[in-house]
Amino acid sequence: KAVAAEKGLVKSKLGADRKPVFAHTDATATVSGPKSFDQWYRNVKGVNLPFVLDVFFAPENGTTSFQSRAFFPLDGAGFGNQGNPHNFHFTTEIHTQFRYNGGEVLNFTGDDDVWIFINNQLWVDLGDVHGAKSATVDMDMKASEVGITKGQVYPFDMFQAERHTSESNFRADTNLEFVDCGTIVPEVPK
Repeated sequence: KAVAAEKGLVKSKLGADRKPVFAHTDATATVSGPKSFDQWYRNVKGVNLPFVLDVFFAPENGTTSFQSRAFFPLDGAGFGNQGNPHNFHFTTEIHTQFRYNGGEVLNFTGDDDVWIFINNQLWVDLGDVHGAKSATVDMDMKASEVGITKGQVYPFDMFQAERHTSESNFRADTNLEFVDCGTIVPEVPK
């Protein structure tokens, strides 16, 4: 059940800095505006703290998977749990690349907001404050629409924001051939 259903929070193209771009000029039902949103995935002193987290996708029968029904990677870290049993207020971003061979599928379940960009274009929009929701990306079904061709390597960027203090789920299962794991997008000084 969604606390506030709100698709379309981000633009359909990833920003030049490989970060999502807020699609509104003013506040929405769940975001106080573009200035606030721009702080989610950018380092702002006194507002957020960056942490590097290793997320291991375990291989099994041609698929790699990561699952946590209690995804709280920053418990007790950063600004702390702020009186909650877990640190619920965090964002996660994953930047990598994959080789498109044909037949690839990505299944994802998570909360709250989740945006997945492939070849710098939005493929999954699970934006809003909600319990666990799922999405499936079938690369072959959208390949021509977004300009990917077999044998080529493309960027894969996933963003998640945990904003509600009830649960935190993160699950991804895929047969994508990742070719550049561990990419950290550098912060451009302002």
